[in-house]
Amino acid sequence: MFGATLAFFDSTLMASSHPVITSYFHASNAASWLSTVFYLSSTVFQPLYGRVSDTIGRRPVVFFAAVMFFASTAWCAFAGSIGSFIAARAVCGLGAGGVMSMASILTSDVVKIEYRGIYQSYFNMAWGLGNGLGAALGGFICDRLGWRAAFYIQLPFIFAYAILTLVSCPPHLGPNLAKTQGMTLRQAFKTFDTLGAINLTITVTCLILGVNLGGNVFTWTHPLVITSLVLFAVAGTSLYFVERKAQLPILPLKLLSTIPLGNLMWSNFFSAIVTNTVLFNVPLYLQAVKQSSPTASGLNLLVLLVGGTVTALLCGLYITLTRRMKPPMVWGTLISFIGAICVTCLSSDTPTWSVPLLIPFCSFGQGLLFPATTIAVLALNPQDEQAVVTTTLGLVRNLGAILGVAISSWVLQNALLVYLDRIVTAPDPETKEHIIRMVRESVRAIRDLDPKHRKQVIDAYAKSMRVTFALGIVISVVCILMIWPTHVPHLQRQEELDRRTGPVGESAEEEEEEEESDDEVGENEYEEAVRDTPYESLSRAVTASSRRSRAAASSAAGSIPSAYDLARRPSFDTSFSM
Repeated sequence: MFGATLAFFDSTLMASSHPVITSYFHASNAASWLSTVFYLSSTVFQPLYGRVSDTIGRRPVVFFAAVMFFASTAWCAFAGSIGSFIAARAVCGLGAGGVMSMASILTSDVVKIEYRGIYQSYFNMAWGLGNGLGAALGGFICDRLGWRAAFYIQLPFIFAYAILTLVSCPPHLGPNLAKTQGMTLRQAFKTFDTLGAINLTITVTCLILGVNLGGNVFTWTHPLVITSLVLFAVAGTSLYFVERKAQLPILPLKLLSTIPLGNLMWSNFFSAIVTNTVLFNVPLYLQAVKQSSPTASGLNLLVLLVGGTVTALLCGLYITLTRRMKPPMVWGTLISFIGAICVTCLSSDTPTWSVPLLIPFCSFGQGLLFPATTIAVLALNPQDEQAVVTTTLGLVRNLGAILGVAISSWVLQNALLVYLDRIVTAPDPETKEHIIRMVRESVRAIRDLDPKHRKQVIDAYAKSMRVTFALGIVISVVCILMIWPTHVPHLQRQEELDRRTGPVGESAEEEEEEEESDDEVGENEYEEAVRDTPYESLSRAVTASSRRSRAAASSAAGSIPSAYDLARRPSFDTSFSM
């Protein structure tokens, strides 16, 4: 949880500090890249963390993510140009994204699904604390100490986390196929979906490049934009056919194409677009339209993030007590829809005191939707697929966050060009072009304008923000249509499980005998799987290793119930009512 808090802090830091950083480098029109490259790298590499940690164990993978997080944060602090800073943020996404995904995977290793609601609440507390501090302190530190200090201050905490991963993470956590099956790393990595990973990387990268560059940096007819979009289409098609035939796909298509898993996954995708559209653009609205300081805009974001954390905590507790996941999903999508309408109502005449009352509803909705869908997706999949399911869900959410930032920034920049050209007046075209270029590069330049042009520019920004936020209304409707008809089973209560199968631990001797049997056949199963490559054989080998690792994890965790216990028993009933 400590590592997740640090990663969330870093990811949200850009929301309140990106206007200061881009203005420092005179590159405000590149603001979306600061968050986009972070989410891009974390999205591309996140699915690999699940497969790699299944192969070589959890601890080395967590430590690698922590080291990359530390090194890239130091790079951000010393960056001397906007290009160097963007590159540092890309590497930071690799490290911080790994820290976040591994935190969720480790939780799935040691916590039973019926108790996951309360532990999801703890994880949401880390999310809220990290995001809240990042949003609030980011602008404050930039105002008082400079933007570089926002990264210096993270270094000792990330270093401490890296040391803690070596000391506290159990070495036997996860299937650890390379060790338990007696394989070399070369043999273990032969099971990877390398072709799928390459296609996934090209697909996501080209999509984000095309969306970010088109209409913002270059015209839509620019060769680089066209090439990016064509490569996205080709690589995406190739990814689909590769993953259909892959033995252990990096992106299991069943999670995206079957009901109800597909509905749950895609609802998270669209919800992430809506929330990040609001999260990324509200600070810009406050600093450009309301002329607020970075500190003030960060405090307004704090209201948004704290509200989302509270609803996520309540959602986790509700699911733990009632075992019902559908109601929070429905209410979450409806509240996000209301929130999208509220932020669309923001204008240059909106009283500043009312802004904190209008912006948090999208975050409330996501706080209800994300925990409920996380538990539902995990409950609907077998235990030996938990790591892959976790990283795939993270992939979908991050991709939604990327597109939320990229698409909303594209809409804003293009709308801003139209409204500035329509509203701003000047005695000659050269002066008008200079004003437009100046206020697009730095929002601080608005303060230096004369009262007449300042009012015109603020009016143009306000109208552009309304168009951008209106995008969230449309996407919220799609999210509602995804969730409303979806049927999600209820998790069974513990007493019901005891009546059907006996209390946990009652058949301990039988479990031990089965684990011993798994030990005897596991190595043979894996060797046969590698030789003959049928998916079923390899899946049995992974399951055998998973059972032994779950037992080790339960022992290391003390009183925390093992997820392996529930994997052997029915996890939910067949009631589909809300």
